[in-house]
Amino acid sequence: MNRNKTTSEKQSKGTLWNSFFNGKNLNQEKADKTWNILVLFNTFLLLIGGAFLVYQMQNDFAQFRMERLSTTWGYIFFVVAATLFVFKAGFFIYQLYLYFRYKPIASVSDEELPTVSVIVPAYNEGKQVWNTLISLAKSDYPVDKIQLLAIDDGSKDDTWYWMQEAKKKLGDRVSIFQQPENKGKRHALYRGFNIGTGEVFVTVDSDSEVNEDTLRNLVSPFITNKKCGAVAGNIRVLNNNKALLPKMLNVSFTLSFEFVRSAESKLNSVLCTPGALAAYRRKAVFNCLDEWINQTFMGKPSDIGEDRAMTNMILKQGYHVLFQRNAYAYTNVPEKYKGLYKMFIRWGRSNVRENIAMAKYVFTDFREGAKSGSRLLFFSQATKLIMCYPFLLFMLYFILVHPVLFVSSTLVSILVLSSFQAIFYAKRYNFSESFWAYTYSILYTFSLFWITPYAIATASRRGWLTRELPQQK
Repeated sequence: MNRNKTTSEKQSKGTLWNSFFNGKNLNQEKADKTWNILVLFNTFLLLIGGAFLVYQMQNDFAQFRMERLSTTWGYIFFVVAATLFVFKAGFFIYQLYLYFRYKPIASVSDEELPTVSVIVPAYNEGKQVWNTLISLAKSDYPVDKIQLLAIDDGSKDDTWYWMQEAKKKLGDRVSIFQQPENKGKRHALYRGFNIGTGEVFVTVDSDSEVNEDTLRNLVSPFITNKKCGAVAGNIRVLNNNKALLPKMLNVSFTLSFEFVRSAESKLNSVLCTPGALAAYRRKAVFNCLDEWINQTFMGKPSDIGEDRAMTNMILKQGYHVLFQRNAYAYTNVPEKYKGLYKMFIRWGRSNVRENIAMAKYVFTDFREGAKSGSRLLFFSQATKLIMCYPFLLFMLYFILVHPVLFVSSTLVSILVLSSFQAIFYAKRYNFSESFWAYTYSILYTFSLFWITPYAIATASRRGWLTRELPQQK
């Protein structure tokens, strides 16, 4: 199956600038290519310019360093910053070591494969849910061992129609259900868990598609490791040829999954099994199902972060949570800036909530064997949250006092840090696409830096934020 396919869309008018933020197709393919070249050119122009400014302003760097050390608060800041830098550098080297030691588990035989219930919750997904179900039905998995369940969570569009169309094509191979009203993804999954009969539950988002060998690769760790309670799939972007944001996210996802989760997997402590593709041992799910469906935060029901919450509760039981690099799912991501920041806010709020929940058990004797890896990962996550406000204040001060120095040093930092991401992607997939790592870092640094502070301040707010139908004009 071609993962870079596009669906037919209406041709839209507008400027190249609008195409970037609105994700709309241009009238001419040539114009789209021109945009790509223009963005890459400007990215490298900014990076080279930043490097040149730093070279020219060496004296300012030295002066700034002396200003920091001349006061008590400046000295304290320097010590804290240096300590954090050493920790982050050491942690990165450790992640690199773990990554090179990581190997995905090969698929077990058909006879060994467990029975699975694949649950697909859908809300306002339209025809894409049909593609998702057909993709799953094509899996190279024993037919008598797979149960495919699709649940429409009270959609307001034609999602239910496309589920019915999939049912007509697949017959008894898929069972479809409709919630009487929209209750949220967590409740749709809850219904699926209670209906499912498999030894392993697999959850797949309704905007995702899988390879033929994805399911068998995803669930094989449950056979080879009896302590395995959950497995995270490898997520890539499905709509990465429609707009610039998906192209950037495709590169970003590769690092966050194939590098970060590979390292976490070696510690048996993947922190989040993604909603787009994850698998759970049946016993582990039912051990925490009541707690999960009734979870609250600051007295309000939790209707976001169901994947991170389930992962957290399974880790708490003492199970291992692993990552399978060879289990691919391709998912649609936002093509507009507004959709992107809403998605990140939702993830950020979930991260705040679940780190608080993790703090309550990670330093206890929550499982047999080594627990230092889980604690190290928690500490790394907690540090990001704790330091985000001091860092934001320092950044604002830096902008006011040394604006040119701030811009130049920031761009050089992007050049250095993003180079690893670019090299990693180029090595794994495609050289020309790897340059989107620089563009994405610039975008995130200058237009999405506020996400984590805002998510912390609004962690108690509810709402999915995306998936709503466009307003009729």
